[in-house]
Amino acid sequence: MGVLAAMAVVIVIVGVRLTRIADTLADRTGLGDAIGGALLLGAVTSLPGNVTVLTGALEGDAGFALANPIGGIALQTVWLAIADLLYRRVNLEHAAASLQNVLQSVLLIAMLAIPVVAYATPDLRLGWIHPMTLLIPALYGYGLTLLRRMQHEPMWQPVHTDQTADDDGNGEDAGGNGEDAGDGDGAGDGDGADDEDQRSTARLWGLLAVMGLVTGVAGWLVGRAGLSVIARAGLDSGVVGFTLTTAISSLPELVVLLTAVRMGQLTLGVGNIVGGNVYDILMISLADIGYLEGPIYRDAGPTSLVLLGGTLVMTAVLAAGLLMRDRKWIGFEGVSIPLIYVGTVALALVG
Repeated sequence: MGVLAAMAVVIVIVGVRLTRIADTLADRTGLGDAIGGALLLGAVTSLPGNVTVLTGALEGDAGFALANPIGGIALQTVWLAIADLLYRRVNLEHAAASLQNVLQSVLLIAMLAIPVVAYATPDLRLGWIHPMTLLIPALYGYGLTLLRRMQHEPMWQPVHTDQTADDDGNGEDAGGNGEDAGDGDGAGDGDGADDEDQRSTARLWGLLAVMGLVTGVAGWLVGRAGLSVIARAGLDSGVVGFTLTTAISSLPELVVLLTAVRMGQLTLGVGNIVGGNVYDILMISLADIGYLEGPIYRDAGPTSLVLLGGTLVMTAVLAAGLLMRDRKWIGFEGVSIPLIYVGTVALALVG
């Protein structure tokens, strides 16, 4: 448990710095906050969970390896509800209006459905992996094409209100003045990190890579510690992967989200969560490839299927919240998502 606590501290410290670097790079590359959050932040902040997944797969624990990416998606969606509580001006999903985030949520639902089909056909295999595993990265690649196309040729636009955050780094908040919660220190003044950060773009990319390496090592240590907890305490490996190790490895997403909200970069923060969730689905493919004893869905057990179903429901509720965009402080998704998470864990424990 000491290792888990130490890695949590490392991940939190790195996560704060990641947000500002990714915000600057999103502006300089012209990706925009939604896609920048998905590609830059989503990739790096998912690394601890990804390494944890691969560690579990290579150690031969199918339930632990599969539950970690599913749990990452579920818990990171809960992080949005927590951020919604802290952002008191308006519903976070209303302020962070972005069709890219809506499309990514729909894409995530489609990708989550693929393991369900694989569960129903456990005897199919291509070598030692299930052929459905190969569809996950293929669908992800096609989704990136759709996201890029939507950015350049949008056919729909969200209705902008005085509560809508800009996607260009201006960070307009509920009062429309571009300031954050009122700390007045310039961190959330909405100017965008690019105006203040004088470091070269090449150096920023280098820092992003170094921080990715640090979080990756932290993820490996989290995975080893999680497997040790399972061995000593005799707990269900799926539940441990869905809750304990995921809570540590998904801390970057929480830190980045809260930092982005404080900076007024709401779309970047939500894009980081949704994009990170899509990356976690890719890790299901990695888990199946790393599990050398056959298709991972065959050996993961019914617990992982329960966790998968609950995560699907949570993602659907998030997509509905992004579409409905309630103006009130806490919308239906802010209440429903944590309840669904708790209910899913409870069902896995009694099952």
